[in-house]
Amino acid sequence: MSALTAVRFNCVQPGVEPVAMAERYQAFVEMAGYADDCGVPMLTLEEHHGASDGWSPAPLIMAGLVFGRTKNIGVSVSALLAPLHDPLRIAEDIAVLDLASAGRLTVIVGLGYRPYEYAAHGKDWESRGALMDECLDVMMAAWTGEPFEYRGTTVQVTPRPFTQPHPMLLVGGTSKPAARRAARHGLPMFPAAHLPEIEAYYYEKCAEYGTQGFCLMPSPSTAMVHVAEDPDATWSELGKYFLYEATTYSHWQTPDIASAVHSHADSVEALRAEGIYQVLTPDEALGAVTANGAINLHPLVGGMPIAEGWNSLRLYCEQVLPRLPA
Repeated sequence: MSALTAVRFNCVQPGVEPVAMAERYQAFVEMAGYADDCGVPMLTLEEHHGASDGWSPAPLIMAGLVFGRTKNIGVSVSALLAPLHDPLRIAEDIAVLDLASAGRLTVIVGLGYRPYEYAAHGKDWESRGALMDECLDVMMAAWTGEPFEYRGTTVQVTPRPFTQPHPMLLVGGTSKPAARRAARHGLPMFPAAHLPEIEAYYYEKCAEYGTQGFCLMPSPSTAMVHVAEDPDATWSELGKYFLYEATTYSHWQTPDIASAVHSHADSVEALRAEGIYQVLTPDEALGAVTANGAINLHPLVGGMPIAEGWNSLRLYCEQVLPRLPA
């Protein structure tokens, strides 16, 4: 059995003081390079806007920083809030990133769930589905390299991407409209939570539309993992950073939003018991990734001190990764 290691970065820095934020972004790039050197196969990024802690507003730029520092690691943007962007612009950006990385970029597009972000970008929240459909249509046409009609003008996007017929693009979401959208466009689907009923509906719609695709779905027990020699001491000293991220994220989401990492904890103790955030010893991490087939590391979670993030990543790369199956 092969095992997948993914390292998540969102560069949260409470206070967003520029010097500290610069140090965090520089640490992120160095950690990505170190993970690549150690053979970690995947790094994940995300997109949010207007957060008081600077939570990851520019994932495509971050992906470019990673590709400039690495040779093998893949980057998954989960999710790119496509309706907030000009579709021609992101089609060009993704094509260039796909070329520069020789096909190491995966983009999961999502609608998001914060009306504030739409208002801040001058977009209509009620039109988000139509905006997403337009983005998908434009990107797929753009990546052919051929001229096409866009808002009354003949346009052409160059250069064509490295990956053919187009860069790896998935449709994120947890609803039937999202599943229909993915199936209609012939694109894979990535639910944000373990939702077998949405997976089944997606395949039903693929058959109806005459398209083919696949569904990548989180396991029923997704966890963000920090590696430490002494989990009890780490929870005592650093649990506030896990709780900060968990509560910030949960406050953004309404009760109808499904997410594999939506916590309901209101204390460090409750968060630890919940299991969405875990602190594991190297041996426990090895057992977890062997049993589950995958693990999600989050070395700079919640504005974690950079040195502590390095400790976690090094423990995993030096004491766990070499013992994994190929």
